[in-house]
Amino acid sequence: MQITRKGTPYQLEGIQTTVGDKAPDFSVKNLEGGMVQLQDFAGKVILISVIPDIDTRVCAQQTRAFNEKASNIDGVQLVTISNNTQEQQSNWCAGEGISMEMLHDTNLVFADAYGLYMPELEKLARSVFVIDANGVIVYQEIVSEMVDEPAYEAVIEAAKAAR
Repeated sequence: MQITRKGTPYQLEGIQTTVGDKAPDFSVKNLEGGMVQLQDFAGKVILISVIPDIDTRVCAQQTRAFNEKASNIDGVQLVTISNNTQEQQSNWCAGEGISMEMLHDTNLVFADAYGLYMPELEKLARSVFVIDANGVIVYQEIVSEMVDEPAYEAVIEAAKAAR
């Protein structure tokens, strides 16, 4: 699959998931240095917001928007994933005054499992997933133009419907 960044095409590595697929497991670290796996959220609806770089305007906006819109939906676990370092993510959260489940995929375990890595940019593709309580992907958006934001309301509605 190809996406663009300001019109320039970039290829995603691997095979992308699709709606209806069993969500691939992953094991990545959180801000406290603990390992987090998909199975840790078994029985919960999960909204996964994937960003290329927390230190850019659109990624920061996406993270703030989902934190505002989704962090208080009963029965939905919000997770943000990027391949930024733990320090970069911690500094951003501290600067924004935001406390959330932020995962850093510096080893590209999540990126490989979901087919989201762009080797030319060394970043993950901007995307959003809603995984139901049975571990099935019920909503997926891989944003086709990297500088565009995802369809927030569609994601929120999908997360609410999956509860």
